[in-house]
Amino acid sequence: MSTPQKSPNEASSSSDFIRTIIAEDNRTRKYGGRVVTRFPPEPNGYLHLGHAKSICLDFGVASENEGGVCHLRFDDTNPAKEDIEYVESIQEDVKWLGFDWGEHLYYASDYFEQLYQYAVQLIKTGHAYVESLSADEIRDYRGTLTHPGRESPYRGRPIEENLDLFERMRTGEFEDGTHVLRAKIDMASPNVTMRDPTLYRIRNVPHHRTGDAWCIYPMYDFTHCLSDAIEGVTHSLCTLEFENNRPLYEWVLETLNLPQ
Repeated sequence: MSTPQKSPNEASSSSDFIRTIIAEDNRTRKYGGRVVTRFPPEPNGYLHLGHAKSICLDFGVASENEGGVCHLRFDDTNPAKEDIEYVESIQEDVKWLGFDWGEHLYYASDYFEQLYQYAVQLIKTGHAYVESLSADEIRDYRGTLTHPGRESPYRGRPIEENLDLFERMRTGEFEDGTHVLRAKIDMASPNVTMRDPTLYRIRNVPHHRTGDAWCIYPMYDFTHCLSDAIEGVTHSLCTLEFENNRPLYEWVLETLNLPQ
């Protein structure tokens, strides 16, 4: 069942804190009066009740605002777990709930080249490096909630060496797990998410859309915020489980001088 349209005044009178924030953004013309949301599932399984709630919120909020748009974007960055079957199933479920994305159907894989170039930009400015520790070692170096992390011995790699290794990662020279690309942020941060998170990893697995064109894939936290920026999303609505990820979302956009 489609969510009924509401006028901006009706939306502002709601006690829903999300709609209150959006109404204030519209009043101040923060985004020029635009409201662009997105529902960004990973096509690695069938949707559940939690997804249905997100669909109703993302599409519903957009429909309540004049000219509002909700994008359906598949965050398809993990080819080992994703399949076209889930892409089709998710589209059917969104329509079953009464919503339509119109011409706004997107895939994170559409942006693979742009995302790669953004990663190169981070390397060039000294904000990312190629890590050669094993997954277990990275986990150990990251520390815990009560103990700060330790800096990797590869954290100080020269920029040119990082650029060379990252390009060789892309061309398929290395096996899975040999290297990853990490953001250079703060290994002592109380927010474990900010302790040099992984941005790219090697996955020698065919992708359901790009085939064998890529063997390195961006991580969700790197892809998500950049896809939002590329698409001009104004209101990125996430559940509280992603609250600790928000600083990383903002760090990536701020470091790359992209709109938030």
